[in-house]
Amino acid sequence: MSLRVALGILFLAAVLEAGGDALVRSGLHAQSLVTRVLLFVAGAAVLFGYGYVVNSPPWDFGRLLGIYVVFFFVVAQLIGWMIFHQRPSGAIWLGGAFIVAGGAIISYSSLR
Repeated sequence: MSLRVALGILFLAAVLEAGGDALVRSGLHAQSLVTRVLLFVAGAAVLFGYGYVVNSPPWDFGRLLGIYVVFFFVVAQLIGWMIFHQRPSGAIWLGGAFIVAGGAIISYSSLR
């Protein structure tokens, strides 16, 4: 599997995981019981999709974990900002810089 394909799969997995979490979160705050149940079911389906996408390729996921954590952090912050209108604070930006740095260290060391 090429690095480009692996990165695409990891990015898709991050979108599915953060998106599924967002659906469940929305379901927790939904006013209507029908809406709540539909959001929970959709969230469960999307989170199942995440599990399938991240576990079906024949790879050593532990080696790619650094890259995945960075993708998940970035996607989760974008969803929080765009969907839930929660702008990241300075502490989140600082912590995110450490996450990105840590992901780069893990990824670089595992590619050597």
